[in-house]
Amino acid sequence: MAVRRLAPAEVQPASFAFSAENLAWAQATIAKYPAGKQASAVIPLLWRAQEQHDGWVSEAAIRYLADMLGMQYIRVLEVATFYTMFQLAPVGKKAHVQVCGTTPCMLRGSDDLIKVCKSRIAPHAHELSADGNFSWEEVECLGACVNAPMVQIWSDCYEDLTPDTLNGVLDIFERGDKPSPGPQNGRHLSVPEGGAVTLTDPGLYDGSYRVNIVTDGSVTPKPAGE
Repeated sequence: MAVRRLAPAEVQPASFAFSAENLAWAQATIAKYPAGKQASAVIPLLWRAQEQHDGWVSEAAIRYLADMLGMQYIRVLEVATFYTMFQLAPVGKKAHVQVCGTTPCMLRGSDDLIKVCKSRIAPHAHELSADGNFSWEEVECLGACVNAPMVQIWSDCYEDLTPDTLNGVLDIFERGDKPSPGPQNGRHLSVPEGGAVTLTDPGLYDGSYRVNIVTDGSVTPKPAGE
């Protein structure tokens, strides 16, 4: 795992404080834990701080949360730097693209999605685009292997992507709109691309269907004599 450090001082804000709404939420979250165990709330509070502060966690936010939870600053820093879901430097204003590069997505074309990010956003991960609107990184499994390849942008997943459909998703973010999450090839959720085959289909029991598990998950008639 690579060393993760806070952003340089010149981009760090002077202070951080939760909004009134987020403060009420934070206090309610902390109250779920027994007395003396407030530190257990550090991960959800870091996540909420990141959402409030343009998608990244500042040093001021780390200090603010440490004081709120009665923790040493270094302990909150340890959590923020350990979990890669926390961004430690500014990300794109309109979209931060997390490309899954784990084996299922890699086999289905994630390298081509990374090429799109390199050419359209920035040559290297965690760099901002020239206009500051986009950034990207390669991440480990995001849990949508059946719809590979996919990316996560903010809290939504965009699946069954090709370079063209990823560019289309980015075009929508560029306009300031939000694309519909989920599969981008017309399939419904994780239904097989060839159509749904339910457990009531007689072909599943009389031997007339064969599922191509090793290839693409499609269902085809079983050749006579097999």
